[in-house]
Amino acid sequence: MTSMKYNQINSDLKYLNLGCGYRFDSRWTNVNFKATGAGVIPYDLAKGIPFADDTFELVYHSHVLEHFNQTAAKSFIQECYRVLRPGGILRVVVPDLEQIASLYLASLAGASESVEWARKYEWIILELLDQMVRNTPGGNMATYLGQGTNRHQEFILERFGAEARDFKQPSQSDRPSRLLVKQIKGLGTTVHQLLPQPLARFYTALKVGYYRQNGEVHQWMYDRHSLSILLKNCGLEQVVQRTAEDSYLDNWTSFNLDTEADGKIYKPDSLFMEAVKPCSS
Repeated sequence: MTSMKYNQINSDLKYLNLGCGYRFDSRWTNVNFKATGAGVIPYDLAKGIPFADDTFELVYHSHVLEHFNQTAAKSFIQECYRVLRPGGILRVVVPDLEQIASLYLASLAGASESVEWARKYEWIILELLDQMVRNTPGGNMATYLGQGTNRHQEFILERFGAEARDFKQPSQSDRPSRLLVKQIKGLGTTVHQLLPQPLARFYTALKVGYYRQNGEVHQWMYDRHSLSILLKNCGLEQVVQRTAEDSYLDNWTSFNLDTEADGKIYKPDSLFMEAVKPCSS
């Protein structure tokens, strides 16, 4: 695999956390789509990974891969492979489609017989679909969590952990519409001739398109089989499903990336998988 063309960043740290958000460790090289803290490198990971070949002993990303379509996801894993040293570990965390599908079927079967299962169904159908089809920040999951005590339901806390417990309603940005309005005002009376469809519909299409390309929605989902195949097809080996607590890395839990300081799992709805870059091609 060859290096992509970009300005490479040097790193003396041996662990790389990609798409770190607000969960990062200063002992790691931390990269996010925008700066989220001291030392976090802002970089668009859709353009590749800005480090030289064979740089890191471990590459980690959590709930990042599902935001790429299948073609881009393979390129992203290939980039992870490239920056790993021979014998290095790739740890991938994604929403677990198998777990979600199993809970969906169980809650569907019980929804007509039990209020408890009916409430579980309300949530799991959102968890299955809303993150892929939503057109506004947070989608219907945010609306549901914002209704009274919904986010304190034991089932939702078991599924989403700290994210549900600490939920805050996302802001609904109107940026694309406002930018377009400003531009249109300078066009005078010819504006309706220039627009390919009625103004309101054009605004809506622009706003939805802008949102769906900003990285929030899920482009694909994975189970242990499909993720294993993806990792193997990118040249990795020793692919194994993990828990939040175990890893090829002996001191994994000391970094509190998949677990919190109290030992609770940060994203309980996750599939955890690791693989190793072979020592020889």
